[in-house]
Amino acid sequence: MSLPLILGSTSPFRAEILQKLCISFDTAAPDINESPLANESPSELVERLSVCKAKKVAETHPAALIVGSDQVACVDQQILGKPHTHENAIEQLRFLSGKIVSFHTGLCLFNSESGNTQSTVEVFKVYFRALTDDQIERYLRNEQPYNCAGSFKSEALGVSLFKKLEGDDPNTLIGLPLIRLVEFLSNEGLQVP
Repeated sequence: MSLPLILGSTSPFRAEILQKLCISFDTAAPDINESPLANESPSELVERLSVCKAKKVAETHPAALIVGSDQVACVDQQILGKPHTHENAIEQLRFLSGKIVSFHTGLCLFNSESGNTQSTVEVFKVYFRALTDDQIERYLRNEQPYNCAGSFKSEALGVSLFKKLEGDDPNTLIGLPLIRLVEFLSNEGLQVP
């Protein structure tokens, strides 16, 4: 009998991505401090947080396969936050215009029964078009991505802001690298059709 699969996240986007694998899973909220450590790179941050989230969920799920994931968007190692307001989103998209944004997505699969930990960081790059203020305003009025890092939703109208995407797995951009997760699950004996 295989261990139950738990997604250590309350993100509806991650849950939707995981549903693509047609395997049953439950979700659990990992309550951890997500503040970066001093001199921690974006990749180090998301890998550490992914592992911490999975191990935090393991405290209440002692015999499970637990998926932890975390993501940051950054330009030149500067982490982009969520804008929260229309005005902040305008400024953020002006800043991103013509630039390359790197999404660092940490992934961990933790077997809470055996203690086996598999983790990685996947990087996905988004090349922004040069944007006019009118384009930014129209986009924000349509999408209202005020709770999204970088002020855009790549899975929706945000794609209109891009010149090019570069990465191994488009699911990584939304927050869960499925190709690598399938590999991790296989290593634990859980085969995805």
